[in-house]
Amino acid sequence: MAFPRIIVFGYHDIGVACLQELLDQRANIVAVVTHRDDPGETIWFGSVAELAAAHGIPVETPDDPNTLAFVEEARCLRPDLIFSFYYRCLLSPAILAIPSLGAINLHGSLLPKYRGRAPPHWVLVHGERTTGVTLHYMDARADHGDIVAQKAVPIAVEDTALTLSRKLTAATRALLAETYPLIVAGRAPRIPQDHSAATIFGRRTAADGLIEWSRPAWEIYNLIRAVTRPFPGAFTFWADRRIFLWSARPPGSRSSPAPAGTVLGIGGGGTLEVATGDGVLEVIGIQPDGGLETDGAAFFNTMVRTSGDSRPRFG
Repeated sequence: MAFPRIIVFGYHDIGVACLQELLDQRANIVAVVTHRDDPGETIWFGSVAELAAAHGIPVETPDDPNTLAFVEEARCLRPDLIFSFYYRCLLSPAILAIPSLGAINLHGSLLPKYRGRAPPHWVLVHGERTTGVTLHYMDARADHGDIVAQKAVPIAVEDTALTLSRKLTAATRALLAETYPLIVAGRAPRIPQDHSAATIFGRRTAADGLIEWSRPAWEIYNLIRAVTRPFPGAFTFWADRRIFLWSARPPGSRSSPAPAGTVLGIGGGGTLEVATGDGVLEVIGIQPDGGLETDGAAFFNTMVRTSGDSRPRFG
């Protein structure tokens, strides 16, 4: 089949990169299905809808792609192949059964590890040193089907969710470029997942950014980089005021006998040193809720020293 008819379900930067790769491969894309941007969400990523419209591809934005009406609409498009690139809805068996070449999803981890939502955030929270992307056939269960191909991505100790997402986007496009000819020729591999090795993680919310100072310094550092801008951020409290911690240094070997959360003082380079359950965390960027972001030293001089607290602590 030289020019299979394709429906692309996509969103976010990975959706944009994959759609652009298919366009570069002269794929016969008969429709793009995406999401309307949520006004309550910070939209820092590219628009699949805009890219599709610029190339004259019909764009659909159903609230639910699994209604009988939309399934029939998809069936009338007679797709031979369906791709899902960071589309946020699980597609029903009725849709998955339509294309003769199957339905293939892009997931942002090395399956079967980190199935579910927000894999770039979760791998950072857990301090992983390697992640990757996976193309896999879709079935009725999320991130469950046979694997087509994978590409590993190293995680640097300084990576944030944003820098890691950009690495994953580049890896995804490269993986699709390599595998697309095999997929349209019907010769793509089908490698069963080891379901016994699967790990599953759910959606993260802004409340998950609350820092528990009793945890080790490395765990707190990993949380900060996992949820820093453009995401809601890691936070703690100073008296009754919420304080955001936007960046920190990778922890060293220094420890402190002070109770977890104790503000120890100003460190090298203007950081704010805080005792944790294991080790000392050096905070770089810090911001009181409703205020301006400053460095650790400025925060110490303006808020800690003026508080009159002889044992200042976050908590």
